[in-house]
Amino acid sequence: MIFYFSGTGNTKWVAQQLAEATGEQLRYIPDELREGKLEYTLQEGERLGFCFPTHGWQPPRIVRDFIRKSTFHCSPSTPSLYCFAVTTCGDNMGYAMRILDKELGKQNLHTDARIAVIMPESNVCFSFLHLDTPEREQQKIEAAKEKMVKICEIIKNRQRGVEDLVKGAIPFTFTYVLGGYYNKHLITDKHFWVDETACIQCGLCSRICPVDDIQGLPPRWKHDGSCTNCLACYHHCPQHAIHWGKMQRGQYHFNKPSGQICSFQREP
Repeated sequence: MIFYFSGTGNTKWVAQQLAEATGEQLRYIPDELREGKLEYTLQEGERLGFCFPTHGWQPPRIVRDFIRKSTFHCSPSTPSLYCFAVTTCGDNMGYAMRILDKELGKQNLHTDARIAVIMPESNVCFSFLHLDTPEREQQKIEAAKEKMVKICEIIKNRQRGVEDLVKGAIPFTFTYVLGGYYNKHLITDKHFWVDETACIQCGLCSRICPVDDIQGLPPRWKHDGSCTNCLACYHHCPQHAIHWGKMQRGQYHFNKPSGQICSFQREP
């Protein structure tokens, strides 16, 4: 059983690769939260995995909320549960996995394998962060494809004690100072705005929003605290009519080669 969250498709691709390699079923975290049952029993031999993007050097709030609200049971015939976590990040992930492990620990779970995969950058909320060039995008994706072959073998073979992370030079500062600011002040929908002259009112942004925070045409955000700042609406807008703050940045999502427009449906 693999639970995942993805805004721009990077983590969805990683989770799909793992599901194909292991035969585990994929579960999209926003859909699980919508259904609200959140009680899971793992059968004999079933793995438990979590795949998530690093947001501001921390796990996304929606992932942490899901773990806190969920209950995980093991069947009596499963004496030793195998649990793993894979995060995607544009450069480094600080202590994001440490925070995830703390949340899992409250559920009496611990990760046997903790791995980070570098993928194309999608964060447009910090002035010092920029999207990758098309060439760098491709380099990262090709490197990720090679790494995923090894990761799939690790998870398939249930290897324990694996830690392959990219914490960066100053992980504490990234996670608890910069990341603390990001998660306190920038996890909000109040900075999004729409260029109504460019908007074609296709409704795609509201359909892909994982927390149903967008309504109406032209789109309007609810400002109810539900936004998880995944930037799916921003990056998938076919006309780049959605903007975040005053910065003018490009777009990226995994299924869209640079400079091209392609369709996208709601996860998963």
